[in-house]
Amino acid sequence: MEKEPVAKEAGETRRAAPRPEDTVAACRAAISDRLRDRAPLEWGQAQLDLGNALRTLSERSTGPLELQEAVTAYRDALKVFTRERTPAEWARTQSSLGVVLRRLGERGGGAARLEEAVLAYREALKEYRRERSPQDWAMAQNNLGNALLGLGERGGGTSRLEEAVLAYREALRERSREKAPLAWAMTQNNLGNALASLGERGNITRRLEEAVVAFREALKERSRAKVPLDWAATQHNMGTVLASIAARTGAAARLHEAVTAFREALKD
Repeated sequence: MEKEPVAKEAGETRRAAPRPEDTVAACRAAISDRLRDRAPLEWGQAQLDLGNALRTLSERSTGPLELQEAVTAYRDALKVFTRERTPAEWARTQSSLGVVLRRLGERGGGAARLEEAVLAYREALKEYRRERSPQDWAMAQNNLGNALLGLGERGGGTSRLEEAVLAYREALRERSREKAPLAWAMTQNNLGNALASLGERGNITRRLEEAVVAFREALKERSRAKVPLDWAATQHNMGTVLASIAARTGAAARLHEAVTAFREALKD
């Protein structure tokens, strides 16, 4: 989850953040069977920290190595972070595991990794209850939707796409525009993508129209001034769906709207 930058006060000095490579080395140094026997929860935390550092490292490459190592680290952490003993840490680790499994699936790991990601997010949601930890619940619902959408776009049928739509709509029950405007806009964009895939797969124009509504909602906060690349991506997504509606219905107005959206996207 993205965090707001902390404002720096006048005259304040800061230590540089440790490099992910250094964090990985430190965590590996702390992990040993002896430490696990002596202090299992500290060992589990070191495994969790290792997984997080490897996940950060993976953003610099396109290969699977760091992600695969992160999966191993998170699964090792779950050997001591059980739901019964440490429910909060267990849920956080399941959620982090889901993130790296989904990324592996997207990088060529196949549908099996995406299915594992779905399972990890569903596990996390057993503890991330809306009434107890609403923001974590909404984040897990959004991430679950992402994994389901990835599966739905790979396979036939519409069941996974329908589940993705439901997950995004669940997330939007808590991710309101007032409380978390950019997170709300991101989920609206994701919902639009799921509805668009569902409309194309099921040949349902109504779903495509719902996708347009979701994209327009996202653009209320994804402005060119605030987040130009996200704004351009959503404009392009909307243009694609509007063009599809025009092709299906022959509606000239929708085609003109598609052209406008594509031209807007080209500005950035």
